[in-house]
Amino acid sequence: MVLNVKPTRSELLNLKKKIKLGKNGHSLLKKKRDGLIMEFFDILKEAKTLRTEMVLAYKTAVRNMKIARTTTTELYLKSLSHAITTHAEIETETKNVMGIKVPKIEKLHDVKKKFTDRGFGIITGSSLIDEAAHGFEEVVEIAIKVAEIEVSMRKILSEIEKTKRRVNALEFAVIPEMEKASSFISLRLEEMERDNISGMKHIKNKNKNKV
Repeated sequence: MVLNVKPTRSELLNLKKKIKLGKNGHSLLKKKRDGLIMEFFDILKEAKTLRTEMVLAYKTAVRNMKIARTTTTELYLKSLSHAITTHAEIETETKNVMGIKVPKIEKLHDVKKKFTDRGFGIITGSSLIDEAAHGFEEVVEIAIKVAEIEVSMRKILSEIEKTKRRVNALEFAVIPEMEKASSFISLRLEEMERDNISGMKHIKNKNKNKV
C-alpha cells in the first residue's frame, strides 16, 4: 500500500471505513465457509450411505446373474439383453446451495422396468433372469444418484477452497496491511500536528521579541 507523505484526516477516515468493511466481509465469508463445510459433510454422509447401498445392490445383482446363468447359456442371455427397446431417461434441474448451483435429479424414467417391459416376455424369459435384470437396474438407479451427489460435493468443495483463500487473504494480508497503514497515518498526523503547534509557537515568540 502506497502511503502519502503528508496524509490527511479524510484519508485516515476512508481507510478506517475500508478496514470496517473488510472485517465485516471477513466475518460473512467465515460464516459462509463454515456453512459450506457443514453442508459438505451432510452430503458426504448421504454419499457414503448410497455407495454402501450400491455395493450391496451390485453384489446381489451379480449373485442373481450367476444363478440365472446356471439355467441357460451366455449366448441366450446376451440375445435377451438386445430385446430391450426402452432406455433410461433422466430429468434434471439445478438447486441453490448457499449461492452454488448443484445438479438435482427430478425424475428417473425406465430405469427399473416391469417384467413385461423388458422385451423378452414370459415364454423366452424366466423369473431368475428377471430378478437378475431387476438387480442391475437398481444398481444403475443408485449409481445415477451417487453421480448427482458427487458432482455436488466437488462443486461445494471447490467453493470452500475459494472462500478459505479469500478469508485467509483478508485475515492475514489485506486487513493487517490496512491497520498498519492506519497506525502509520495516525502517528504521522499527530507528528504533523505537533510540528504545526511548535511552528506556531516559534512564530509567536519571534513576533513578541520584535515588539
